[in-house]
Amino acid sequence: MESMNAIPIFIAVVEEGSFAGAARRIGVTKSAVSKRISQLEAHLGVQLLHRSTRKLSLSEAGEQYFAHAIQSLAAAQDAEDAVAQLQRAPQGRLRINTPMSFGRLHVAPLIPEFLSTYPAVGIDMVMDDRVVDMVEGGFDLAIRVRTLEDSALIARKLAPCRNLLCASPRYLEKHGILLKLEDLRDHNCLQYAYASTTHIWQFIQNDGETVSLETKGNYQVNNSEALREALVAGVGIGRLPTFIAAEEITAGRLEALLPQYQLPSQTIHAVFPERRHLPAKVRVFVDFLVDKLGGDHPYWEDVSGL
Repeated sequence: MESMNAIPIFIAVVEEGSFAGAARRIGVTKSAVSKRISQLEAHLGVQLLHRSTRKLSLSEAGEQYFAHAIQSLAAAQDAEDAVAQLQRAPQGRLRINTPMSFGRLHVAPLIPEFLSTYPAVGIDMVMDDRVVDMVEGGFDLAIRVRTLEDSALIARKLAPCRNLLCASPRYLEKHGILLKLEDLRDHNCLQYAYASTTHIWQFIQNDGETVSLETKGNYQVNNSEALREALVAGVGIGRLPTFIAAEEITAGRLEALLPQYQLPSQTIHAVFPERRHLPAKVRVFVDFLVDKLGGDHPYWEDVSGL
């Protein structure tokens, strides 16, 4: 049926919120997208989208069609995955979602080698620190540096994510070193906006007990690399994952503080929607990441002092 060919275009329009966005995503002209949607509506005999100069929105019929279109596209993808498994040849477009800092520092540098190894696979990587809905976003794979909550996703561990309390030697020379946890109350504590506990910092003692301390500071930011830059510049004290802090500590631009305490850690996972057939392109990319990142012993921690 000709209308089936319009389903991916319709889904792209809804997810991107515009004909122009869908055209960029698919790689066709805006007029071509508009024409296919109009043809689809004419074939169905209903209006799927309300159009205005400011935005597009789904009609009631459009909401119903979109829900079934998503299921139809997933079924078609599952069929393709089954065939690809028989071929045993990774191929097709791999759409990846990854946190901004981890993606830029540790995933993006690996992409050229992966593409060279698997030339039949194309990569579409979106870096965003917000947690996105994988199905709605059309992602094959996401990298999450946090506690996993969505039980509908399959997860594979890539590496541990330890966190450190850090400050620059410049800051410590000016404001004094920390001898005990309570000393933090007298310091400028910089915050990562997406942390599960922003101003209440938690520390794990040697006996395993968790201690919480309320902190205050004059800077909060939603990007870990921006936080690192402020710490290196001597603005204050902050918490950083080792995948960002390790290089700075090795170079002497940051120092790890209060070694008698540990900060709560997370795990870096690759997650993907549950499917009957895992696409070969997903499987080989996850295997590639595990091999390159180092598994339980990530390469960024293979430095003196960590």
